Amino acid sequence: MQTIVNIEQARAWNGAEGKHWADHADRYNAVNAGTNDPLFAAAAIGADDRVLDIGCGTGQTTRIAAGLASGGSAFGIDLSAPMLERARRTALAENIENVTFQQGDAQVYPFPAGGFDVAISRAAVMFFANPVAAFANIGSALRRGGRLAFVALGDLAGSDLGRLYSGVFGRYLPEHYGEPGAEGPASLADPVRANGVLTAAGFTRVTATPLSVPMRFGADAVDAADFLLSFGPVPHFLRAAGEAERLGVRAALLTELGRHERADGVSLSCPALLVKAVRP
Repeated sequence: MQTIVNIEQARAWNGAEGKHWADHADRYNAVNAGTNDPLFAAAAIGADDRVLDIGCGTGQTTRIAAGLASGGSAFGIDLSAPMLERARRTALAENIENVTFQQGDAQVYPFPAGGFDVAISRAAVMFFANPVAAFANIGSALRRGGRLAFVALGDLAGSDLGRLYSGVFGRYLPEHYGEPGAEGPASLADPVRANGVLTAAGFTRVTATPLSVPMRFGADAVDAADFLLSFGPVPHFLRAAGEAERLGVRAALLTELGRHERADGVSLSCPALLVKAVRP
């Protein structure tokens, strides 16, 4: 593995959180599936393109990119060894030959200069320790005129997911969690900030379009609640809660999720930001 500067994230994604994502890849892919169509429409991957997938995780977006770039290639990079192991196994099982996965930190990874035509990312670029440096490094990996397209978490205020976090988990969340521009998942939620970061990193023709996408958490409220209680950082948020508190959280979660239960499962609206840019 190459140099890592995002130490805290590397620790999380190579520990219990990364293993949980690897073990439940299909569930997490279902949560994020609503972003796939806008992401790949924005990326406009051609048959001969060389695609770089930043924070590829268990590799669903990398495999989609490889299918679109049938005469080209897809290269996925991620901090997480458990998720990359799952990505490689799945690509092998699906007989996808034009895909490569690499463990590394995209902020400093020595990509081949101009080695890619397009870079993509699905909900993975919000956690860079130094976003300007990271995007400058990604830009150096793109040929001149190469494209960047990514989806990041948007402003949670007023959304189903935001109400769930504030109403059910609010007292356990870190200060400013989920606020646009704050360190963490909403660091690029503000379109003005996203534009400024990419411009400072050397990109041009930056656009940042707010979206609302569905996130499917389970087949019913019970299934969704059980999954959410093990989802991403939630166990970390609740680490200091006692048993009675945990039961109270689960009851509140079931009530909130029950409002969104439909015949096809439990989905919550989630704000997202679709960002496109070009390397001059």
